Amino acid sequence: MNLVVRRRNAALAFLLSLFLFSCSNVPERGAQEVLAARNGAVKTAAMHPPLPGPADKAAVALASAKRAAPNEVRITVSAAGDVTLGRDENYGYAYSFDDEAKRHGLRYFTKYIEPIFKNDDFTTVNLETTLTTATRKASKTFRFRGHPSYAKILTYGGIDAVNLANNHTYDYLQKGYEDTIANLKKEKVGYFGRTLRLMKTVKGIQIGALGYEGWSNTSTLRKQIAGDIRALRNQGADLVLVHFHWGVERSYVPNSTQKALGRFAIDSGADLVVGHHPHVVQGIEEYKGKFIVYSLGNFLFGGNKNPSDKDTFVFQQTFSFQNGKRTAKKEIRVIPFRISSVTIRNNYQPMPLTGKEANRVKGKIISLSAKMKKPTWTAYEVK
Repeated sequence: MNLVVRRRNAALAFLLSLFLFSCSNVPERGAQEVLAARNGAVKTAAMHPPLPGPADKAAVALASAKRAAPNEVRITVSAAGDVTLGRDENYGYAYSFDDEAKRHGLRYFTKYIEPIFKNDDFTTVNLETTLTTATRKASKTFRFRGHPSYAKILTYGGIDAVNLANNHTYDYLQKGYEDTIANLKKEKVGYFGRTLRLMKTVKGIQIGALGYEGWSNTSTLRKQIAGDIRALRNQGADLVLVHFHWGVERSYVPNSTQKALGRFAIDSGADLVVGHHPHVVQGIEEYKGKFIVYSLGNFLFGGNKNPSDKDTFVFQQTFSFQNGKRTAKKEIRVIPFRISSVTIRNNYQPMPLTGKEANRVKGKIISLSAKMKKPTWTAYEVK
């Protein structure tokens, strides 16, 4: 009887060894499921995967080499045009920016721009208003003012910094200018323009921003541009963005001053030049491997309740760095927008376009670019 038991146990042990061997040749999860099904509550230990073959070893070596290489750092910069948070109080209140803010709240204005600007690395616009409660005004036709709380709209929208070099910065005189800066500081929004230079560190990369009123191509202005870019580089700037408030209102083609100053800024070391003031879009030029965006048009613009041309766009460029050095990669996105989410008027809610309308605005920008020279910048666009 003992002999029979021993033989039966030996046979069972042999069958169990065969079963375990077969489990070791299926994926780990599958083996565990088989064991669990056949042994009920019996728990299994994790199984070792098969030894890698030559192809697997090569893949592991390649992955290891990639991990050992320095990581690429990518910085996406977005630029949009004129942002006027407020209104000229001499014009009617109904359907004004202030009226929309009272009825809908401040977050209303940024509904469609947040997904874009909160997913890039650095967003700039031209702030063409004052944020103040001052009452003394400049003697001029249009004077824009917004409540100090409107600075939160910039934060909600993911806008990191604003250009203050424009013809509306002093609409409420020195007090209005100082209040504007104080209210930007409260919201931790950067600012630059004229004599103010901005430096911000993003992902370990130093971004510098400058802004100028480019009405005339003077030696004084050129000297300032070259000196400011040099100063930013000496402070460690890896990227330099230059804003220009320039050109002729409602002109779709840049004038000779715009072209001369934009190219001079590139020659002086700027990495990207963007412009505004015409209130309509103008073309884009590739110059010495860099880009000049001559006019981004209006954007979140409280200065006009119903402009006839509501087309605008966001220009994005992604810069690549390896070992802290800029690479030759150039990636851009031109994102067609309308300044309003409705077509019958301006509701101050910029909205990205799709389909036929997006194609129309994109075609318009390409056509305007071609009025200067062949638009080679389209070769660097990414989806």
